[in-house]
Amino acid sequence: MYSIKTMNKIAACGTDLLDKSKYVFGDNEENPDAILVRSASLHEMEFGDKLLAIARAGAGVNNIPVDACTEKGIAVFNTPGANANAVKELVIMGILMSSRKVTDAIDWAKTLKGKGDEVGKLVEKGKSQFAGPEIKGKKLGVIGLGAIGALVANAANDLGMEVWGADPFLSLQGALHLSTSIKYVASNKEIFENCDYITLHVPLLPDTKNLINAQTIATMKDGVRIMNFARGGLADEKAVIDALGTGKVAAYVTDFPSDDVIGVPGVIAIPHLGASTPESEDNCAVMAVHEIIDYIEKGNIVNSVNLPNVTLPKTGDAKVCVIHKNVEGALTKITGCATDTGLNIENMANASKKEYSYTVLDVTGNADGVEDKINALDSVISVRVIK
Repeated sequence: MYSIKTMNKIAACGTDLLDKSKYVFGDNEENPDAILVRSASLHEMEFGDKLLAIARAGAGVNNIPVDACTEKGIAVFNTPGANANAVKELVIMGILMSSRKVTDAIDWAKTLKGKGDEVGKLVEKGKSQFAGPEIKGKKLGVIGLGAIGALVANAANDLGMEVWGADPFLSLQGALHLSTSIKYVASNKEIFENCDYITLHVPLLPDTKNLINAQTIATMKDGVRIMNFARGGLADEKAVIDALGTGKVAAYVTDFPSDDVIGVPGVIAIPHLGASTPESEDNCAVMAVHEIIDYIEKGNIVNSVNLPNVTLPKTGDAKVCVIHKNVEGALTKITGCATDTGLNIENMANASKKEYSYTVLDVTGNADGVEDKINALDSVISVRVIK
């Protein structure tokens, strides 16, 4: 039996996929084979020797000590795209709210409570202060055209916006999902200089930290509206606040409130609701459980953040799955151990991600003893034999 520890409430449509003849799961499981987690922090958690994998039901993995997991041979998975539609809808709502001053108007309307028959007249008199432009025909710049960015771009295009997109890592598959009406540009600079609305859909990395800053804001059009539903650290909040004060930026909509931006005129701060839909939670749970099952039972890796994607059908008697350092000669030594044990390698798959590699051998013969042989190699982190 495999043991799965749930660190948060995981949607039943996901955990129901676990075959009860093979798996036990729950929040009380000790020394599990895998962990399913949403937002709970694992940074202070002691990982047992049995732990093979952690699956995050969501995209971000800031709550998981990824580097430490890699060193211990623990695969870390996320669920990219599972919450994409939920975030897309919130981004479109943010664009509309930023344009029409909806939140300010709602707050003002609440002050009319108790005015009785005067409410209608007061509404007509006061509504002009909340006038804002339509989005149709305006330029929207989408920085990052992954699962979420592509959906936002297509939806905005359908609403009549002129959509510009930038993503230096856009794949052929990603490009095929984009409307042909979207203008693909080579750099963020073109978006900063030309777009009326800008929305961010990139990960928070050293190269993207404070992507929105005083210098980039200075190149933007006056009255630009900025959406940040990706990560709080993508925007220098002081620079944004200063630009709101001068009118350079007309609105800043963020799903990552901080003490600095809450209550600032022009800021619409939403309490991280991007993936807070039942549909999104279901999608994430199902994808995370499938990733765990595929890895535990078949040794296949899909959507890992710390190890390369590798899938290989089992046609022989066993699969030998090896996580190892990406160093010269490692693969030759691993296959040598298999053949020295008397195994015939029917098929093989190998891929690397930065300093680490994952190798899967589909073998025929008696695999007893091969695990110890491979595990003795200096470059090897962990070995599993799946029969």
